[in-house]
Amino acid sequence: MEHSQGAPRAPAANVDTDQLAHEMTERFRQVLSTRRMNDLTLRSGQSRPSSPAPRDFGTPQPPLLQNAPPSYSSLRNIPLIPQPPSDARSIRFKNMLTSLSNMPLRWENPGLLDEALTAVPLEQIYNEAEEESQILQAEAESLGSGKKAAWGYQDCVIRALMRWFKRSFFSWVNNPACTRCFSPTIGIGMAAPLPDEQARGANQVELYKCSVEHCGTYERYPRYNDAFVLLQTRRGRCGEWANCFTMLCRALGTRVRWVWNAEDHVWTEVYSAHRKRWVHVDVCEEAWDKPRLYTEGWGKKLSYCIAFSVDGAMDVTRRYIRDPAKYSLERNRAPEAVLLHILDEIRAARRNNMEKKEKFTLEGEDMREDRELRSYVISSIAQQVSKLDAEDIANGRQSSPRPDPDTQKALEGRTSGNAQWIRSRGEGGRGTPNQQDPHNQHPR
Repeated sequence: MEHSQGAPRAPAANVDTDQLAHEMTERFRQVLSTRRMNDLTLRSGQSRPSSPAPRDFGTPQPPLLQNAPPSYSSLRNIPLIPQPPSDARSIRFKNMLTSLSNMPLRWENPGLLDEALTAVPLEQIYNEAEEESQILQAEAESLGSGKKAAWGYQDCVIRALMRWFKRSFFSWVNNPACTRCFSPTIGIGMAAPLPDEQARGANQVELYKCSVEHCGTYERYPRYNDAFVLLQTRRGRCGEWANCFTMLCRALGTRVRWVWNAEDHVWTEVYSAHRKRWVHVDVCEEAWDKPRLYTEGWGKKLSYCIAFSVDGAMDVTRRYIRDPAKYSLERNRAPEAVLLHILDEIRAARRNNMEKKEKFTLEGEDMREDRELRSYVISSIAQQVSKLDAEDIANGRQSSPRPDPDTQKALEGRTSGNAQWIRSRGEGGRGTPNQQDPHNQHPR
């Protein structure tokens, strides 16, 4: 029986799945490309011309594309080759980093390191480390043969040292208490260091006055930067804490780094031979291997995080910023090619007199760390991709992002310092916006 000409056609029995998959793939690539290029264009800092360039109407022009990605011209200034600094701003940045790189060299005095260990309850530290190491090993064995413990014995030693340093040894100072009536004091400015203070390494002294009117006692708070002097004073803020603690880690035979952050904080990294990587340690917060603490936790935006060791220097910013679009600040102290040159220069100077085998080992570590830092870029992209729904791909746009469970784990506010000081720095955590006032920040 013949069908009439106007009757509707039956739906096709088979769908061209290859064609459908191809179309979905192209739309998916378009979404990612558009997002990536938009981010690069916004961060490039280059303004676009207000009017288009004149066209040659005698030459055929390519057709305009709907939803075409931005031009790749925003990538043309990405540096590939280290360049020496030439402008005054870059030279100042180089001089500052070179000066900061000398900090770890101050801890390379074996006699002073041996003396420093007399302040540490070594038996207590080693007993705690042994106990924790055995627990971690037992946990690993319970998961099956061949499983590796989370941390090695030397890592447990540093973890025990961190707990003791934070809980029993060092104290935090915002405003020193009045030595006469023990009342709170009020900061009134800076004073020149006295000869004995200067001899002990204090380049600046903070001046405070007792808040009780009839007392009126003045208190001096020297900012010592000698780790061995800090063994006697046992107080300070993050600069003093990181300085003294990192020196004690070195005294216990661990390879250490002193990490400088341009946004008014410093901390430590120790090398884990067990994990074959550098581990973040912030003794002020009693934080071990929590590199996302400052961004996802405190809500800070960061620009530079430079790690200095006796072996050289490394830009480790990517370890601490996993979402550059949200937590990265502009890096404008020097072009990236110049920063590469400065760090290469510091590294070469530190390794100039090393044996060839030792240099080779360090270069291998540098390559592993470079791969680790680049892997964070890849994982960040993968994380963004995982937030896309099928509807986003089909529609060629992104809907509201889903919450990141890893971010929730890092939402820890700052614990060192009093509540008012933490609030003034915008480091309260739990999603508190970072409202730093540069005029109300103590120096490190």
